[in-house]
Amino acid sequence: MEAYKREFIQFLQGAGVLKFGDFTAKSGRKIPYFINAGMIKTGEEIAKLGEFYAKAYFEKVGNKPTVLYGPAYKGISIAVSAAVALSKNGLNVPFFFNRKEVKDHGEGGVFVGYVPQAGEEVVIVEDVITAGTAIRESMAILSHLDGVKVAATFVMVDRKEKGQGEKGAMQEIEEEFGFPVYSVVDVYDIIEYLEEDPANEENVTRIKNYLAVNGAKA
Repeated sequence: MEAYKREFIQFLQGAGVLKFGDFTAKSGRKIPYFINAGMIKTGEEIAKLGEFYAKAYFEKVGNKPTVLYGPAYKGISIAVSAAVALSKNGLNVPFFFNRKEVKDHGEGGVFVGYVPQAGEEVVIVEDVITAGTAIRESMAILSHLDGVKVAATFVMVDRKEKGQGEKGAMQEIEEEFGFPVYSVVDVYDIIEYLEEDPANEENVTRIKNYLAVNGAKA
């Protein structure tokens, strides 16, 4: 396993973002592990997370400027921290996020921050994709921006799960909307990391059993 992947998984565990147990995903699936960006609570942690997203951005997108979009609520801090990390490495990009409810006073509208203009490209930054529900919601919101194209999505972990069919949720999103979805690590990296310690045997078994039922077949 690449060193940065191990470092990232250790970071997720240390910050309480990666947890094992019994959880219910937004898709309604009962899952044996949970990725929750809402557990990041300190300046040091959010800065570190932004650095990982920036690293992935430079690796996949390069120095090309785009506009970062962080879906409310967990995506907001990710977009801010990633924008800061990118700026520290010479790429100054704007960012924005959505309100859960449209504001009917002041400046109004559903978006906060920079509003992309026709011809500009947006990169969505999320915590995780399970069945693709949250990304489809984001695309419905972003569809109100005329002439704006989504260039890519970045998430922490590719869960390698089925989406609405047998294909992986991330693959379905790519095929449905025509942009790539990138992750820092995937669930098999997490399994490989956990298998290094025999104390994790139960969690490894539960994740593998879950993937046997819900894992992508393509």
